Amino acid sequence: MIQQRSGPLVGIRILDLSTMIAAPYGATLLSDFGAEVIKVEMPCKGDSLRSMGPFKDGEPLRWPGLARNKKSLTLDLHHEEGQKILKQLVRESDLIIENFRPGTLEKWNLSYEQLKQYNEKVIMIRVTGYGQTGPYSPKAGFGTPATAFSGYTYLQGYSDRPPISPSFSLLDYITGVYVAFAACAALYYRDAQGGEGQIVDIGLYESMFRMMEFLVADYDQNEVVKERSPGLSGHSSPAGTFQTKDGHWLVLVTSSDSTFARLAKAMNRDDMLKDERYYTNSVRLERFEETNGIVADWVKLWNRQELLAHLDEYGVPISAINSIEDIFSDPHYKARENIIEMSHPRLGNVKMPGVVPKFSETPGKVTNVGPDLGEHNEEILTDMIGLKEDKIQALKQQGVI
Repeated sequence: MIQQRSGPLVGIRILDLSTMIAAPYGATLLSDFGAEVIKVEMPCKGDSLRSMGPFKDGEPLRWPGLARNKKSLTLDLHHEEGQKILKQLVRESDLIIENFRPGTLEKWNLSYEQLKQYNEKVIMIRVTGYGQTGPYSPKAGFGTPATAFSGYTYLQGYSDRPPISPSFSLLDYITGVYVAFAACAALYYRDAQGGEGQIVDIGLYESMFRMMEFLVADYDQNEVVKERSPGLSGHSSPAGTFQTKDGHWLVLVTSSDSTFARLAKAMNRDDMLKDERYYTNSVRLERFEETNGIVADWVKLWNRQELLAHLDEYGVPISAINSIEDIFSDPHYKARENIIEMSHPRLGNVKMPGVVPKFSETPGKVTNVGPDLGEHNEEILTDMIGLKEDKIQALKQQGVI
Protein backbone atom coordinates (compact mmCIF):
# COMPACT_ATOMS: atom_id res chain seq x y z
CA MET A 1 0.00 0.00 0.00
CA ILE A 2 1.45 3.35 -1.11
CA GLN A 3 1.16 6.07 1.53
CA GLN A 4 -0.13 9.53 0.68
CA ARG A 5 2.40 11.54 -1.29
CA SER A 6 3.77 14.87 -0.13
CA GLY A 7 6.04 17.51 -1.57
CA PRO A 8 6.01 20.35 -4.09
CA LEU A 9 5.36 18.07 -7.09
CA VAL A 10 2.11 16.48 -5.88
CA GLY A 11 -0.27 16.47 -8.85
CA ILE A 12 2.42 15.80 -11.46
CA ARG A 13 2.19 12.42 -13.21
CA ILE A 14 5.20 10.89 -14.96
CA LEU A 15 5.47 7.91 -17.29
CA ASP A 16 8.90 6.40 -16.70
CA LEU A 17 9.71 4.27 -19.74
CA SER A 18 13.42 4.15 -18.93
CA THR A 19 15.62 1.37 -17.56
CA MET A 20 18.75 0.90 -15.44
CA ILE A 21 20.04 3.95 -13.54
CA ALA A 22 20.39 7.44 -15.05
CA ALA A 23 16.91 8.30 -16.28
CA PRO A 24 15.09 6.15 -13.67
CA TYR A 25 17.07 7.85 -10.90
CA GLY A 26 15.87 11.22 -12.19
CA ALA A 27 12.29 9.96 -12.03
CA THR A 28 12.88 8.70 -8.49
CA LEU A 29 14.16 12.11 -7.39
CA LEU A 30 10.95 13.65 -8.73
CA SER A 31 8.88 11.00 -6.96
CA ASP A 32 10.63 11.80 -3.68
CA PHE A 33 8.96 15.20 -3.87
CA GLY A 34 5.46 14.04 -4.63
CA ALA A 35 5.27 13.28 -8.35
CA GLU A 36 3.30 10.15 -9.22
CA VAL A 37 5.67 8.00 -11.26
CA ILE A 38 4.35 5.07 -13.28
CA LYS A 39 7.23 2.82 -14.26
CA VAL A 40 6.41 1.06 -17.52
CA GLU A 41 8.23 -2.29 -17.77
CA MET A 42 8.31 -5.23 -20.15
CA PRO A 43 6.05 -8.10 -19.03
CA CYS A 44 7.91 -11.01 -17.40
CA LYS A 45 11.31 -9.27 -17.74
CA GLY A 46 10.96 -5.85 -16.15
CA ASP A 47 13.73 -3.29 -15.79
CA SER A 48 17.24 -4.75 -16.20
CA LEU A 49 18.09 -3.24 -12.83
CA ARG A 50 15.99 -5.97 -11.22
CA SER A 51 18.70 -8.41 -12.33
CA MET A 52 21.69 -6.43 -11.06
CA GLY A 53 23.52 -7.20 -7.81
CA PRO A 54 24.04 -7.14 -4.99
CA PHE A 55 21.46 -9.77 -3.97
CA LYS A 56 20.20 -11.35 -0.78
CA ASP A 57 18.16 -14.55 -0.99
CA GLY A 58 17.61 -13.82 -4.67
CA GLU A 59 16.27 -10.30 -3.99
CA PRO A 60 17.99 -7.40 -5.84
CA LEU A 61 19.11 -4.99 -3.13
CA ARG A 62 19.42 -1.87 -5.33
CA TRP A 63 15.84 -2.05 -6.55
CA PRO A 64 14.00 -1.10 -3.31
CA GLY A 65 15.80 2.25 -3.04
CA LEU A 66 16.39 3.20 -6.67
CA ALA A 67 12.81 2.43 -7.73
CA ARG A 68 11.15 3.69 -4.56
CA ASN A 69 7.94 5.71 -4.65
CA LYS A 70 7.01 4.31 -8.07
CA LYS A 71 4.13 2.23 -9.38
CA SER A 72 4.89 -0.65 -11.76
CA LEU A 73 2.88 -1.22 -14.93
CA THR A 74 3.86 -3.99 -17.33
CA LEU A 75 3.28 -3.06 -20.96
CA ASP A 76 4.82 -4.47 -24.14
CA LEU A 77 5.42 -1.47 -26.40
CA HIS A 78 6.37 -3.74 -29.31
CA HIS A 79 2.71 -4.78 -29.36
CA GLU A 80 0.21 -2.51 -31.13
CA GLU A 81 -2.23 -2.92 -28.26
CA GLY A 82 0.49 -1.84 -25.82
CA GLN A 83 1.18 1.25 -27.91
CA LYS A 84 -2.52 2.16 -27.83
CA ILE A 85 -2.60 1.86 -24.04
CA LEU A 86 0.49 4.05 -23.67
CA LYS A 87 -1.10 6.74 -25.83
CA GLN A 88 -4.16 6.69 -23.58
CA LEU A 89 -1.94 7.02 -20.52
CA VAL A 90 -0.20 10.00 -22.14
CA ARG A 91 -3.56 11.82 -22.13
CA GLU A 92 -3.47 11.79 -18.32
CA SER A 93 0.26 12.49 -17.82
CA ASP A 94 2.56 15.51 -17.64
CA LEU A 95 5.92 14.05 -18.44
CA ILE A 96 7.52 11.09 -20.24
CA ILE A 97 11.06 9.95 -19.42
CA GLU A 98 12.74 7.51 -21.81
CA ASN A 99 16.23 6.25 -22.58
CA PHE A 100 15.87 4.04 -25.64
CA ARG A 101 18.35 4.39 -28.50
CA PRO A 102 17.39 7.22 -30.87
CA GLY A 103 14.70 6.08 -33.29
CA THR A 104 13.27 3.33 -31.09
CA LEU A 105 10.08 5.12 -30.03
CA GLU A 106 9.61 6.32 -33.58
CA LYS A 107 9.81 2.70 -34.78
CA TRP A 108 7.01 1.83 -32.34
CA ASN A 109 4.77 4.69 -33.56
CA LEU A 110 5.42 6.51 -30.29
CA SER A 111 7.36 9.54 -31.50
CA TYR A 112 6.94 12.79 -29.59
CA GLU A 113 4.88 14.27 -32.41
CA GLN A 114 2.56 11.27 -32.37
CA LEU A 115 2.19 11.37 -28.58
CA LYS A 116 1.48 15.12 -28.68
CA GLN A 117 -1.65 14.33 -30.61
CA TYR A 118 -2.98 12.82 -27.38
CA ASN A 119 -1.64 15.55 -25.08
CA GLU A 120 -0.22 18.70 -26.63
CA LYS A 121 1.22 19.83 -23.29
CA VAL A 122 3.19 16.66 -22.56
CA ILE A 123 6.94 16.97 -21.96
CA MET A 124 9.39 14.28 -23.04
CA ILE A 125 12.87 13.87 -21.54
CA ARG A 126 15.14 11.73 -23.69
CA VAL A 127 18.36 10.32 -22.20
CA THR A 128 20.89 8.54 -24.40
CA GLY A 129 24.64 8.02 -24.33
CA TYR A 130 25.44 10.71 -26.89
CA GLY A 131 22.21 12.65 -27.47
CA GLN A 132 19.62 12.54 -30.23
CA THR A 133 21.85 14.31 -32.79
CA GLY A 134 25.46 14.15 -33.94
CA PRO A 135 27.49 11.39 -35.60
CA TYR A 136 27.69 9.27 -32.43
CA SER A 137 24.00 9.38 -31.56
CA PRO A 138 23.36 5.78 -32.73
CA LYS A 139 26.09 4.34 -30.47
CA ALA A 140 25.19 2.20 -27.48
CA GLY A 141 25.22 4.47 -24.47
CA PHE A 142 26.32 3.25 -21.04
CA GLY A 143 27.75 5.22 -18.15
CA THR A 144 31.34 3.95 -18.05
CA PRO A 145 32.13 4.51 -21.77
CA ALA A 146 30.32 7.85 -21.65
CA THR A 147 32.43 8.85 -18.64
CA ALA A 148 35.56 8.13 -20.67
CA PHE A 149 34.15 10.14 -23.60
CA SER A 150 33.44 13.12 -21.32
CA GLY A 151 37.11 13.63 -20.46
CA TYR A 152 36.67 12.69 -16.80
CA THR A 153 38.37 9.28 -16.88
CA TYR A 154 41.45 10.78 -18.54
CA LEU A 155 42.09 12.78 -15.36
CA GLN A 156 41.73 9.95 -12.84
CA GLY A 157 44.60 7.91 -11.44
CA TYR A 158 48.39 8.08 -11.35
CA SER A 159 50.56 9.07 -14.30
CA ASP A 160 52.47 5.77 -14.27
CA ARG A 161 49.31 3.61 -14.31
CA PRO A 162 46.22 3.28 -16.55
CA PRO A 163 43.36 5.76 -16.16
CA ILE A 164 40.73 4.71 -13.61
CA SER A 165 36.98 4.57 -14.18
CA PRO A 166 34.70 5.44 -11.24
CA SER A 167 33.98 2.44 -9.03
CA PHE A 168 30.23 3.03 -9.22
CA SER A 169 27.78 4.54 -11.72
CA LEU A 170 28.77 8.14 -11.02
CA LEU A 171 27.82 9.55 -14.43
CA ASP A 172 24.41 7.88 -14.38
CA TYR A 173 23.52 9.44 -11.04
CA ILE A 174 24.75 12.87 -12.12
CA THR A 175 22.63 12.58 -15.26
CA GLY A 176 19.65 11.65 -13.08
CA VAL A 177 20.03 14.96 -11.27
CA TYR A 178 20.01 16.74 -14.66
CA VAL A 179 16.84 14.82 -15.57
CA ALA A 180 15.08 16.04 -12.43
CA PHE A 181 16.35 19.59 -12.93
CA ALA A 182 15.25 19.62 -16.57
CA ALA A 183 11.81 18.26 -15.64
CA CYS A 184 11.23 21.02 -13.12
CA ALA A 185 12.43 23.70 -15.56
CA ALA A 186 10.19 22.41 -18.37
CA LEU A 187 7.20 22.10 -16.05
CA TYR A 188 7.74 25.65 -14.78
CA TYR A 189 7.89 27.00 -18.34
CA ARG A 190 4.71 25.14 -19.27
CA ASP A 191 2.65 25.75 -16.15
CA ALA A 192 3.87 29.07 -14.74
CA GLN A 193 4.70 30.86 -18.00
CA GLY A 194 1.95 29.45 -20.21
CA GLY A 195 4.39 27.62 -22.46
CA GLU A 196 4.10 24.42 -24.42
CA GLY A 197 5.29 20.89 -23.96
CA GLN A 198 8.72 20.17 -25.38
CA ILE A 199 11.51 17.63 -25.80
CA VAL A 200 14.53 17.70 -23.49
CA ASP A 201 17.58 15.96 -24.99
CA ILE A 202 20.36 14.81 -22.62
CA GLY A 203 23.49 12.87 -23.57
CA LEU A 204 25.05 11.01 -20.65
CA TYR A 205 28.54 12.36 -21.34
CA GLU A 206 27.25 15.95 -21.36
CA SER A 207 26.31 15.79 -17.67
CA MET A 208 29.94 15.30 -16.70
CA PHE A 209 31.43 17.51 -19.39
CA ARG A 210 29.29 20.42 -18.17
CA MET A 211 31.36 20.35 -14.96
CA MET A 212 34.66 20.73 -16.83
CA GLU A 213 34.93 24.54 -17.04
CA PHE A 214 38.50 24.41 -15.72
CA LEU A 215 39.49 21.86 -18.38
CA VAL A 216 37.96 23.83 -21.26
CA ALA A 217 39.36 27.17 -20.10
CA ASP A 218 42.92 25.91 -19.58
CA TYR A 219 43.07 24.20 -22.97
CA ASP A 220 41.40 27.10 -24.78
CA GLN A 221 43.60 29.82 -23.35
CA ASN A 222 46.82 28.00 -22.43
CA GLU A 223 46.73 24.91 -24.69
CA VAL A 224 47.22 22.79 -21.57
CA VAL A 225 46.17 19.14 -21.72
CA LYS A 226 45.69 18.28 -18.07
CA GLU A 227 47.05 14.82 -17.33
CA ARG A 228 45.83 12.40 -14.71
CA SER A 229 46.88 12.82 -11.15
CA PRO A 230 45.47 11.78 -7.79
CA GLY A 231 43.51 14.20 -5.64
CA LEU A 232 43.38 17.93 -6.25
CA SER A 233 46.92 18.47 -7.51
CA GLY A 234 47.20 21.58 -9.64
CA HIS A 235 44.46 23.48 -7.81
CA SER A 236 45.55 24.09 -4.24
CA SER A 237 48.36 23.19 -1.89
CA PRO A 238 48.49 21.49 0.51
CA ALA A 239 45.67 19.11 -0.43
CA GLY A 240 45.23 15.39 -0.52
CA THR A 241 44.96 12.19 1.46
CA PHE A 242 46.91 11.80 4.67
CA GLN A 243 47.32 8.93 7.14
CA THR A 244 47.10 9.34 10.91
CA LYS A 245 49.20 7.68 13.60
CA ASP A 246 46.49 5.09 14.24
CA GLY A 247 46.31 4.11 10.54
CA HIS A 248 43.21 6.00 9.40
CA TRP A 249 43.00 8.02 6.20
CA LEU A 250 41.80 11.63 6.05
CA VAL A 251 41.26 14.20 3.32
CA LEU A 252 42.48 17.73 3.94
CA VAL A 253 42.36 20.70 1.58
CA THR A 254 43.37 24.34 1.75
CA SER A 255 41.57 25.88 -1.20
CA SER A 256 42.48 29.46 -0.22
CA ASP A 257 45.31 31.24 1.52
CA SER A 258 43.08 31.98 4.49
CA THR A 259 42.42 28.26 5.05
CA PHE A 260 46.14 27.57 4.77
CA ALA A 261 46.75 30.25 7.40
CA ARG A 262 44.42 28.41 9.77
CA LEU A 263 46.20 25.13 9.08
CA ALA A 264 49.61 26.72 9.68
CA LYS A 265 48.44 28.05 13.04
CA ALA A 266 46.99 24.64 13.95
CA MET A 267 50.37 23.06 13.10
CA ASN A 268 52.20 25.76 15.09
CA ARG A 269 53.95 26.72 11.85
CA ASP A 270 53.22 30.44 11.67
CA ASP A 271 56.66 30.78 10.09
CA MET A 272 55.27 29.33 6.83
CA LEU A 273 52.95 32.32 6.47
CA LYS A 274 55.97 34.61 6.01
CA ASP A 275 58.21 32.20 4.16
CA GLU A 276 58.37 33.04 0.43
CA ARG A 277 58.35 29.31 -0.36
CA TYR A 278 54.90 28.81 1.20
CA TYR A 279 53.11 32.10 1.84
CA THR A 280 50.74 31.99 -1.19
CA ASN A 281 48.92 29.19 -2.95
CA SER A 282 50.72 29.87 -6.22
CA VAL A 283 54.18 29.35 -4.69
CA ARG A 284 52.99 26.36 -2.66
CA LEU A 285 51.75 24.74 -5.88
CA GLU A 286 55.31 25.00 -7.25
CA ARG A 287 56.43 22.99 -4.19
CA PHE A 288 53.37 20.75 -3.96
CA GLU A 289 55.10 17.53 -2.94
CA GLU A 290 57.28 19.30 -0.42
CA THR A 291 54.36 21.16 1.17
CA ASN A 292 52.21 18.03 1.28
CA GLY A 293 55.12 16.18 2.86
CA ILE A 294 55.33 18.71 5.70
CA VAL A 295 51.61 18.23 6.40
CA ALA A 296 51.84 14.43 6.07
CA ASP A 297 54.64 14.26 8.66
CA TRP A 298 52.61 16.39 11.06
CA VAL A 299 49.40 14.37 10.57
CA LYS A 300 51.26 11.17 11.47
CA LEU A 301 51.76 12.55 14.98
CA TRP A 302 48.01 12.42 15.68
CA ASN A 303 45.29 9.84 16.15
CA ARG A 304 42.25 10.33 13.90
CA GLN A 305 39.69 11.61 16.40
CA GLU A 306 42.17 13.91 18.13
CA LEU A 307 43.26 15.42 14.81
CA LEU A 308 39.70 15.92 13.57
CA ALA A 309 38.77 17.73 16.79
CA HIS A 310 41.91 19.85 16.66
CA LEU A 311 41.51 20.97 13.05
CA ASP A 312 37.77 21.53 13.46
CA GLU A 313 38.64 23.94 16.25
CA TYR A 314 40.82 25.91 13.82
CA GLY A 315 38.29 25.75 10.98
CA VAL A 316 40.43 23.66 8.64
CA PRO A 317 38.46 21.71 5.98
CA ILE A 318 39.04 18.04 6.83
CA SER A 319 37.11 14.79 6.89
CA ALA A 320 37.73 11.18 7.71
CA ILE A 321 37.46 8.95 4.64
CA ASN A 322 34.34 7.10 5.69
CA SER A 323 33.49 3.51 4.90
CA ILE A 324 29.81 2.62 4.81
CA GLU A 325 30.31 1.06 8.25
CA ASP A 326 31.53 4.44 9.51
CA ILE A 327 28.53 6.15 7.93
CA PHE A 328 26.01 3.80 9.53
CA SER A 329 27.32 4.71 13.00
CA ASP A 330 27.91 8.42 12.42
CA PRO A 331 25.73 10.73 14.57
CA HIS A 332 25.55 13.42 11.89
CA TYR A 333 24.03 11.05 9.34
CA LYS A 334 21.50 10.04 11.98
CA ALA A 335 20.62 13.61 12.91
CA ARG A 336 20.11 14.54 9.25
CA GLU A 337 18.01 11.42 8.56
CA ASN A 338 20.37 10.57 5.71
CA ILE A 339 19.57 6.89 6.18
CA ILE A 340 15.94 5.83 6.52
CA GLU A 341 14.30 2.46 7.05
CA MET A 342 11.41 1.08 5.02
CA SER A 343 9.39 -2.12 5.09
CA HIS A 344 9.99 -4.66 2.31
CA PRO A 345 7.58 -7.55 1.65
CA ARG A 346 10.31 -10.20 1.69
CA LEU A 347 13.45 -8.64 3.18
CA GLY A 348 11.75 -7.14 6.21
CA ASN A 349 13.12 -3.70 7.07
CA VAL A 350 15.60 -2.25 4.58
CA LYS A 351 17.72 0.88 4.84
CA MET A 352 18.22 3.37 2.03
CA PRO A 353 19.34 7.00 1.56
CA GLY A 354 16.90 9.61 2.83
CA VAL A 355 15.31 12.42 0.83
CA VAL A 356 17.62 15.23 -0.34
CA PRO A 357 17.30 18.22 -0.19
CA LYS A 358 15.14 19.17 2.80
CA PHE A 359 12.23 21.56 2.16
CA SER A 360 10.86 23.52 5.12
CA GLU A 361 7.27 23.82 3.83
CA THR A 362 6.86 20.98 1.33
CA PRO A 363 9.19 18.19 2.44
CA GLY A 364 9.58 15.10 0.30
CA LYS A 365 8.76 11.62 1.49
CA VAL A 366 9.46 7.97 0.75
CA THR A 367 6.12 6.18 0.55
CA ASN A 368 7.09 2.72 -0.69
CA VAL A 369 10.04 0.59 -1.76
CA GLY A 370 10.58 -0.36 -5.40
CA PRO A 371 7.42 -2.17 -6.54
CA ASP A 372 7.07 -5.77 -7.65
CA LEU A 373 6.79 -6.23 -11.39
CA GLY A 374 3.30 -5.27 -12.56
CA GLU A 375 2.14 -4.64 -9.00
CA HIS A 376 -0.11 -1.74 -10.03
CA ASN A 377 -1.42 -2.99 -13.39
CA GLU A 378 -5.07 -3.20 -12.43
CA GLU A 379 -5.05 0.04 -10.44
CA ILE A 380 -3.51 2.06 -13.29
CA LEU A 381 -5.47 0.54 -16.16
CA THR A 382 -8.76 0.78 -14.27
CA ASP A 383 -8.36 4.24 -12.75
CA MET A 384 -6.58 6.04 -15.59
CA ILE A 385 -8.15 4.62 -18.75
CA GLY A 386 -11.21 2.78 -17.43
CA LEU A 387 -10.45 -0.76 -18.57
CA LYS A 388 -12.76 -3.48 -17.27
CA GLU A 389 -11.55 -6.64 -15.57
CA ASP A 390 -12.28 -8.87 -18.58
CA LYS A 391 -10.23 -6.59 -20.86
CA ILE A 392 -7.32 -6.60 -18.40
CA GLN A 393 -7.37 -10.39 -18.27
CA ALA A 394 -7.42 -10.56 -22.07
CA LEU A 395 -4.38 -8.28 -22.24
CA LYS A 396 -2.56 -10.59 -19.81
CA GLN A 397 -3.35 -13.63 -21.96
CA GLN A 398 -2.06 -11.82 -25.06
CA GLY A 399 1.19 -10.91 -23.27
CA VAL A 400 0.53 -7.19 -23.66
CA ILE A 401 0.72 -6.62 -19.89
